[in-house]
Formats: sequence, structure tokens, C-alpha cells
Amino acid sequence: MTPLPDFRLENYFSRWEFTARHHLTASDAQTMTLPELLALADDEDRHAWETLSLGYTETFGDPALREAIADMYTHADADDVICFAGAEEALYLAMQVLLGPDDHAVVVTPDYQSAETVPLSLCQVSGVALDPGADWALDLDEVAAAIRPNTRVVSVNFPHNPTGKVIPEADFARLARMCDERGIHLFSDEVYRGLELDPSRTLPNASDLSERALSLNVTSKSLGLPGLRIGWITCRDRQLRSRLERAKHYTTICNAAPSEVLARIALKARTSILARNRALIAANLPLFDAFFSEFRDLFTWRAPDGGCVAYPRYLGSDGVEDFCTSLVAEAGVLLLPASIYRSELTDTPGDHFRIGIGRRDPEPALDAFAAWLRAR
Repeated sequence: MTPLPDFRLENYFSRWEFTARHHLTASDAQTMTLPELLALADDEDRHAWETLSLGYTETFGDPALREAIADMYTHADADDVICFAGAEEALYLAMQVLLGPDDHAVVVTPDYQSAETVPLSLCQVSGVALDPGADWALDLDEVAAAIRPNTRVVSVNFPHNPTGKVIPEADFARLARMCDERGIHLFSDEVYRGLELDPSRTLPNASDLSERALSLNVTSKSLGLPGLRIGWITCRDRQLRSRLERAKHYTTICNAAPSEVLARIALKARTSILARNRALIAANLPLFDAFFSEFRDLFTWRAPDGGCVAYPRYLGSDGVEDFCTSLVAEAGVLLLPASIYRSELTDTPGDHFRIGIGRRDPEPALDAFAAWLRAR
């Protein structure tokens, strides 16, 4: 395994996330307080919380939590679920288990950096870029062309970070079949599932389409509970699930007991939490539409299909990197420039930035942003 590079997004956030006055690039939906979450608990889970013993937990995850997770899927049960300390640990260990030096992976770009850097540290990787000129479409023929005899993994993410793209369900099903026919594991990052603007466009869980597929999810994004640090992989390949457990013995071993109980409460209440977060995004979008309409000479804007981030294009002559740096330094408004999403695998547009639309009351941030632009 070759050394991993610095994580650009986290380095950028280390500098600005907690010092900028306006965090306008948040990737998670609006969170809630502990009392608000506990108010959603049923009697069983409230009792579990109040009598919780702070000992070690099971490596696979709390059985009741895994039952709650399995309820999200059509063809999986609790034994098909393994929990992790967030989605990052899950992704990292899955790639360690699935890939070796003689293997090959295909990754869709632009991407969350570790989606390509972890596979690249293990084996050869090819990228397939979403097409910015065609509304970030994924060309499945390009995916097929990128596959080699030794391809073991195809990695995708929908709703997509940072573009908010959701591909057609027929394309997703075709992708799953393509992987199955070639004995490839489809690794599907589904952390924004449930925040589609049109719920009818919600894609199936990959693990429901294929016994070989891995569905990655987490409490952080759609549910807006990143402080719990609970992620999971659902996969109906029991042998693979056992290998994931053995890999986890070298990292966190088990999850935090309080987080598992709280995650269980959230997942049982996910219908109401997701409805709240979709309504919040729907209420926010007219504010972003109005903002970008005022400055249409500077930006090209499209609302996301799903999730709570979007990826507008910046048209200014100074370039998006200088633009984002000046904006946060002078107005205290934090965005993520395109360099955070550059890829070693494909060309990626260098004139976009990520903006978050899932937090409550974005108006102060948009007002500060607009005032800064008007004063330039």
C-alpha cells in the first residue's frame, strides 16, 4: 500500500470550518439537539439509553441497530449489516478487503477524495467522469469501456457529492447488472439517499439489486447527525461481511455504545427526520435561486436532484480558487473551490464550487455573500 496523500477537504476545513462566520458549504442536513432526538425514542430505546452500560459493543454493531438498518432495505436482514465509525472507516476498510495489488477499480469522478485515493494506494484505478456539459450525466458505455479482466470494484455515489446528480433508475439497474455479469462488486455510496427533491427519483439500494453489491450509508448526511459517527455497509455476501469484520479489528474494533443507541432512535424515526430535512431544502431553494439569479453574470446555477449540496460554476475572471479564498477571508463565507474535487484519474472542471443548501436559515450567509459581491 502506498502512502495516502493529504486529504484536501479536511485540510481546508481545518483552516476555515470553525473560524468562518458563515459555513455555506456544509455537506450535512440540519442537525438536532440530544433532547430533540431523545424525544423521538420509543419506550424500549429510551429505557436502553437511560440504563446504558458503557462497555465494549459488538464489532458488527448493536443487534437492535442492525435490525433498524436492515429495515431500510428490501432484501437484506440484520446479518447483512456491519456498522463502522462513520462512512470514512467503512469506505477505507471495504477497499482494503476488496482490492489487492493485482486488481483494478473504476471510480466515478468528481468524487469525495478517499473514493479514489484509497483504491489508488492499493491497485490500478481508472476514472469515468460525469459530464458537466450534459447535466453531469454518467455514460455507462464509458464505464463498460473502463472495465478490465481484473476489475474488482466499480465505485459510484448517487445522489452525488458535490453535484447533487441522481442518474435514472434504469441506468443504475443496468450498472448493477453490468457488474454482476462480470463478477465485479458495485460499491455504492448512498449517504444522501432520502433527500431527493422528487422522491420518485430515489434509486434502489445497490445491495437490493445485487448480492455482490455494497451499500454504504451513514447517519451524518441525510439524517443530519454527523456527531454520532455511525456508518454501515449492507451486503448480502456473508463471506465478504466476515472479512469486513476482521478488518475492523485493526481499526475501531467496535462503535461507541451511546452512539449506537442514538443512531437506533434516529433510524426508527427516519421517515419524519427525512421529511423535515426535505422540507427544509425545499424552503431554502428559492433563496438560492434568487441569489444566483441576481448574479447570473457571475454564476451558472442548477438545483441538485438530491442531497444537500450543489456545484455551481463561477464565471469570474479571477478564477474560482482566488474567489473562494477572498470570500472567506473578507466576508467570512466558506465555500469549497474546485481544487478540493480535482482528480488524478480524469479531467475535472476547475471553475466550480460546492455550496450547501441543507442548513436552517441560510439568509445571513447569502446576505453577507451578496453584500461582498456588490461591493467588489
